[in-house]
Amino acid sequence: MIKGYRDFYYNVKDMNRAIQFYQNALGMKKTYGDEYWTNMTVGNLTLGLHGTEGGDVPPTPRDSHGQECGGTLTFQSDNIADDRKKIETAGGKILGEADQPWGHMLVFEDLDGNVLKLMNPKS
Repeated sequence: MIKGYRDFYYNVKDMNRAIQFYQNALGMKKTYGDEYWTNMTVGNLTLGLHGTEGGDVPPTPRDSHGQECGGTLTFQSDNIADDRKKIETAGGKILGEADQPWGHMLVFEDLDGNVLKLMNPKS
Protein backbone atom coordinates (compact mmCIF):
# COMPACT_ATOMS: atom_id res chain seq x y z
CA MET A 1 0.00 0.00 0.00
CA ILE A 2 1.28 3.46 -0.87
CA LYS A 3 1.53 5.52 2.29
CA GLY A 4 2.69 8.81 0.83
CA TYR A 5 5.51 10.75 -0.72
CA ARG A 6 9.03 9.48 0.10
CA ASP A 7 11.46 11.62 -1.85
CA PHE A 8 12.23 13.42 -5.07
CA TYR A 9 15.83 14.08 -5.99
CA TYR A 10 18.18 15.47 -8.59
CA ASN A 11 21.74 14.34 -9.25
CA VAL A 12 24.36 17.06 -8.73
CA LYS A 13 28.06 17.14 -9.55
CA ASP A 14 29.17 19.60 -6.84
CA MET A 15 27.11 19.33 -3.64
CA ASN A 16 28.21 22.64 -2.09
CA ARG A 17 27.57 24.55 -5.33
CA ALA A 18 24.11 22.94 -5.65
CA ILE A 19 23.21 23.78 -2.03
CA GLN A 20 24.13 27.42 -2.63
CA PHE A 21 22.02 27.52 -5.81
CA TYR A 22 18.89 26.10 -4.18
CA GLN A 23 19.30 28.39 -1.15
CA ASN A 24 20.00 31.56 -3.14
CA ALA A 25 17.76 31.02 -6.17
CA LEU A 26 14.77 29.33 -4.54
CA GLY A 27 15.04 30.17 -0.84
CA MET A 28 15.22 26.51 0.19
CA LYS A 29 16.67 25.48 3.56
CA LYS A 30 19.17 22.67 4.09
CA THR A 31 17.64 20.25 6.61
CA TYR A 32 20.10 17.35 6.29
CA GLY A 33 23.34 16.79 4.50
CA ASP A 34 26.41 14.66 4.01
CA GLU A 35 28.77 14.24 1.08
CA TYR A 36 26.34 11.96 -0.80
CA TRP A 37 22.86 13.29 0.04
CA THR A 38 21.35 16.61 1.08
CA ASN A 39 17.72 17.47 1.84
CA MET A 40 16.54 20.94 0.80
CA THR A 41 13.13 22.03 2.09
CA VAL A 42 10.59 24.72 1.20
CA GLY A 43 7.03 24.62 2.54
CA ASN A 44 6.04 20.96 2.82
CA LEU A 45 8.35 19.81 -0.01
CA THR A 46 11.70 18.14 0.53
CA LEU A 47 14.01 17.88 -2.48
CA GLY A 48 16.98 15.54 -2.29
CA LEU A 49 20.32 16.37 -3.89
CA HIS A 50 22.29 13.22 -4.71
CA GLY A 51 26.01 13.82 -5.20
CA THR A 52 27.76 12.13 -8.12
CA GLU A 53 31.13 12.52 -6.37
CA GLY A 54 32.30 14.83 -9.16
CA GLY A 55 31.18 12.49 -11.94
CA ASP A 56 28.92 13.57 -14.76
CA VAL A 57 25.24 14.09 -14.01
CA PRO A 58 23.20 11.51 -15.97
CA PRO A 59 21.44 13.17 -18.92
CA THR A 60 17.69 13.71 -18.91
CA PRO A 61 16.06 10.89 -20.90
CA ARG A 62 14.51 11.76 -24.25
CA ASP A 63 11.60 10.10 -25.93
CA SER A 64 11.45 9.03 -29.58
CA HIS A 65 10.53 12.58 -30.65
CA GLY A 66 13.62 14.06 -28.99
CA GLN A 67 11.55 15.67 -26.25
CA GLU A 68 12.60 15.68 -22.63
CA CYS A 69 10.71 13.10 -20.61
CA GLY A 70 10.51 12.17 -16.99
CA GLY A 71 9.38 14.23 -14.02
CA THR A 72 9.76 17.96 -13.58
CA LEU A 73 9.49 19.70 -10.23
CA THR A 74 7.24 22.80 -10.33
CA PHE A 75 7.39 25.41 -7.56
CA GLN A 76 4.55 27.85 -6.93
CA SER A 77 5.68 31.48 -7.09
CA ASP A 78 3.92 34.70 -6.11
CA ASN A 79 6.34 36.85 -8.15
CA ILE A 80 8.00 35.14 -11.11
CA ALA A 81 9.86 38.29 -12.18
CA ASP A 82 11.65 38.54 -8.82
CA ASP A 83 12.30 34.78 -8.71
CA ARG A 84 13.69 34.88 -12.27
CA LYS A 85 16.28 37.47 -11.18
CA LYS A 86 17.32 35.27 -8.23
CA ILE A 87 17.66 32.22 -10.49
CA GLU A 88 19.76 34.12 -13.04
CA THR A 89 21.94 35.72 -10.34
CA ALA A 90 22.59 32.27 -8.84
CA GLY A 91 23.70 30.95 -12.26
CA GLY A 92 20.53 29.19 -13.42
CA LYS A 93 19.64 29.13 -17.12
CA ILE A 94 16.19 30.34 -18.20
CA LEU A 95 14.74 28.03 -20.88
CA GLY A 96 11.39 29.70 -21.46
CA GLU A 97 8.47 31.63 -20.08
CA ALA A 98 4.81 31.54 -21.08
CA ASP A 99 1.31 32.54 -20.08
CA GLN A 100 -1.02 29.55 -19.95
CA PRO A 101 -4.75 29.36 -19.18
CA TRP A 102 -3.87 28.11 -15.68
CA GLY A 103 -1.09 30.64 -14.93
CA HIS A 104 2.28 32.13 -15.83
CA MET A 105 5.16 29.63 -16.07
CA LEU A 106 8.94 29.88 -16.13
CA VAL A 107 11.13 26.90 -17.08
CA PHE A 108 14.79 26.86 -16.05
CA GLU A 109 17.82 24.65 -15.48
CA ASP A 110 19.82 24.44 -12.29
CA LEU A 111 23.63 24.42 -12.42
CA ASP A 112 23.69 20.71 -13.36
CA GLY A 113 21.12 20.89 -16.18
CA ASN A 114 18.16 19.60 -14.14
CA VAL A 115 14.93 21.16 -15.44
CA LEU A 116 12.57 22.87 -12.99
CA LYS A 117 9.55 25.16 -13.31
CA LEU A 118 7.95 28.05 -11.49
CA MET A 119 4.22 28.73 -11.80
CA ASN A 120 2.12 31.67 -10.66
CA PRO A 121 -1.44 30.31 -10.89
CA LYS A 122 -4.25 32.53 -12.13
CA SER A 123 -6.66 33.63 -9.43
